[in-house]
Amino acid sequence: MASILKAQKHNAAKAEAKGKFKRKAEEMDVDEAESSSVPALKKKKNKQRVLLLSSRGITHRMRHFMNDLEALLPHVKKDAKLDSKNHLHLLPELADLHNCNNTLYFEARRHEDLYLWASKTPNGPSLKMHVQNVHTMDELKMTGNCLKGSRGLLSFDAAFDETEWGRLTKEVFTHIFGVPPQARKAKPFIDHILTFSLLDSKIWFRNFQIIEKDPLQPNGPPQTTLVEIGPRFVLTPIRIFEGAFSGATVFANPEFISPAAVRSAVRRAKGDSYKERKHAQHERAGRKDERQLPEDELAVSKVFA
Repeated sequence: MASILKAQKHNAAKAEAKGKFKRKAEEMDVDEAESSSVPALKKKKNKQRVLLLSSRGITHRMRHFMNDLEALLPHVKKDAKLDSKNHLHLLPELADLHNCNNTLYFEARRHEDLYLWASKTPNGPSLKMHVQNVHTMDELKMTGNCLKGSRGLLSFDAAFDETEWGRLTKEVFTHIFGVPPQARKAKPFIDHILTFSLLDSKIWFRNFQIIEKDPLQPNGPPQTTLVEIGPRFVLTPIRIFEGAFSGATVFANPEFISPAAVRSAVRRAKGDSYKERKHAQHERAGRKDERQLPEDELAVSKVFA
């Protein structure tokens, strides 16, 4: 009888232990299910890639300028030249094929006129700007230097926040010129700064190297200075479109005068000066005929004829 009671106690203890383990396992499963139902906070990644290309007809200076931009922005993917200037709707498809969500397109016109399209693909918006005063790194011969592939800080003028088109332009330029830290060719260094200044309704671009020590006093106290590297250029906003290279006009610059209109006005002024000169010659000839006196009958040529 004692052995039977002992066996029953042993079995009861065993069953109780199994129940405890089962309850613990169930509680653990419930906790894991609850934790899995709560969405984990994911860190937002900056996945910005830029497609850089141009149209046919660009000059050697424009080509060197594009190479400088490619070296300056490690998240840029360069493509071949676009044959036709009238098929801008193909650019969003090209950006999608290259897995890019931004596009920089340089459009060359006659007389070395250069236009820049900056767009967020595939939905827009798009900026059309006139490029002036382009100076490449080779032309400037600046003393500054930075590591190829390093990330740069973006500095925008406070005047960008005063207008609607300025805020929109700032946002688009932040996505295009801001190098993401996860870029494949980017180096984990920040040693230069890209500045965008707004003056006379034009955007002035400059690139400066950040120097933390004075080169004249290398052992002296740290002193942050800026030395220009290049390239440099000036952008004149023309229009802002709602879509990618198309759509309704969101902003139009009323102060912009196209280079073709300027050249036409110069030719027209030259034509007006030519007309005025010919008119003056005709009036002078008329006055000369009016001042001519009639022939005298007692003239020497008639008396002694």
